[in-house]
Amino acid sequence: MADTPGRYHCQMALPGFGMKGQQSLHRARVLIVGAGGLGCPVGQYLAAAGIGQLAIADDDTVSLSNLHRQILFTPADIGKPKALVAAERLQAQNPDIAVIAINERVHAGNILRLLEDFDLVVDGSDNFETKYLLSDACVLAHKPLIYGAIYRYEGQVAVLNVPLQDGTYAANYRDIFPDANKAAVPDCSEGGVLPPLAGIVGCLQASEVIKYFTDKAALLTGKLCMINLKDGSIYQIKLTRNPDIQIKDLSQHLYIESIGYEELKNGDYQLVDVRSFKEHLAFNIGGALLPLNTFADHLPALMDTIGISRPIVCYCETGKRSREGALLIKKYYPQATIYTLRNGISPLKEKTEQ
Repeated sequence: MADTPGRYHCQMALPGFGMKGQQSLHRARVLIVGAGGLGCPVGQYLAAAGIGQLAIADDDTVSLSNLHRQILFTPADIGKPKALVAAERLQAQNPDIAVIAINERVHAGNILRLLEDFDLVVDGSDNFETKYLLSDACVLAHKPLIYGAIYRYEGQVAVLNVPLQDGTYAANYRDIFPDANKAAVPDCSEGGVLPPLAGIVGCLQASEVIKYFTDKAALLTGKLCMINLKDGSIYQIKLTRNPDIQIKDLSQHLYIESIGYEELKNGDYQLVDVRSFKEHLAFNIGGALLPLNTFADHLPALMDTIGISRPIVCYCETGKRSREGALLIKKYYPQATIYTLRNGISPLKEKTEQ
């Protein structure tokens, strides 16, 4: 910890923090999953605070629509891997720590291996699929999870799966949302999000990480903090464990592979656009249209039409909704060969608009 008293003086001056607290941060190993709206501010403040080993896992690339809330990136980064760019920026911010880029998608096949090297996980993901996966994996690996979510004007933060004094563990994501409807909440490109909300929620997550290593008594354990920037309200609700929920493995988490646009053009695939009718009219790359929020009613009819004799590629704006659509198709039609379009059609749209 080079020049520790100078660099970290203001946080070390906090009552009860001191050199002992700073040394705890220096020994900490934290994995941030997602280098987006939440992962960016979380990474910045944890790097600045001196977390000794900081890893960022994300397989996405920077797009123009990210820049209004993903503050580590600039227009010059468009098309570059988020994890690599974020790690480079954070390493430059604090050369005294180790920053690791994990340029791959976190899925059921690699998550437990990834968790082995870290003390704590931060959820910077933007979809239900990954949130359930992270929570289930942290339960199995006995790792704490700092949960965060944003949508429109509203955000949520909680500290999940922390060991308690009686030997049990605090609530996990399934205790809060036993079976969330994955099609019920659109992503940011459709539903929208206020840029400062990402920063506020990310900063709250970062502060919980710091408290975990320096002052566990003050943690937001057993509570869900809810923020609404529309009316300025902040309140908490109590969380309790559901004894009926038992997590024994990750077998229910399907993994859907993605393909790039060049591979798509050169192959024989059936396309399914899972965006809204309005989005499809504005720009599309062909194929059938089945908005994600209509899957429950119209998926059987679509599958009767296109069949499963050829591989299916779901696409959307950024890749989030297409993953959820592909998972639903795979769930009800397990024999189907299905992919998603990597990074969605946003990069293609941006090229046509230049």
